Amino acid sequence: MGRLLGPKDRLSRREGMDLFLHSVLSKRSGTIARDFPPGQHGQNTKGKMSNYGLQLREKQKVKRIYGVMERQFRNYFERASKIKGVTGAQLLSMLERRLDNVVYRSGFAVTRAQARQMVSHGAVAVNGRKVTIPSYQIETEDIVKMRVKADRAKVIQDTYTQIKDTTAKDWIQVNDKDLTAVVKRLPERADINFPVEEQLIVELYSK
Repeated sequence: MGRLLGPKDRLSRREGMDLFLHSVLSKRSGTIARDFPPGQHGQNTKGKMSNYGLQLREKQKVKRIYGVMERQFRNYFERASKIKGVTGAQLLSMLERRLDNVVYRSGFAVTRAQARQMVSHGAVAVNGRKVTIPSYQIETEDIVKMRVKADRAKVIQDTYTQIKDTTAKDWIQVNDKDLTAVVKRLPERADINFPVEEQLIVELYSK
C-alpha cells in the first residue's frame, strides 16, 4: 500500500494552500511556509497556467489532502462516474467516506495520516468489528468506535475537546465519552471544508 512521503510544507507550497497535513493544533495549521512553489525556480514562475495545468493541480491537491495514490484515486473516479448523480460530487463523497477520513473528521485524530495509522494498527472498529483498511467505505448509520486502552482513550478525549469545533457535525454524531461516532448520513458536496473545483478533475480524467 503506497503512501505520501516527503516534507509536508513542500506539498502545500506546491498547491498554494494548506493541505491539512499538519496537526490542527499546530501553529503551522492553516498556513503555508512561503507563497511560491518549492524548488530553485519557484520564485520565477510566471505566465498563465494552461487548462491542463489547472486540472492537474486540482487533482494533485485533492489526492494529497486525502493521502491517496494515483491508481487508487483513478479507481475512485471510475466508480464515481458509474453512480447516478454529479460525478465530481460523488468522487468527493467517496473520499470523505473513507474510514481514516471519518476518524479524522470525528475529531479522534489531528491529521488524516494519524487516523490512517490508527486504522492500520487495529485501533478502530466499525459496527463492532475491527477494520484495518483505511479506505473502507462507511455507510449511513455505521458506528465507528475507537478500540484503545484507557490511557490512550484519555489522550484522544482530551484532543477531541480541543478540536471538536472542527468536526463534521452535520453528518457525524460523536460521543466523546465512549469514543464512538455514528454516521447520520452520507457526506454531501456542501460538507467539503476546503476549496476545490472538482469539475476540473472530471475534465482531466474524461479526456
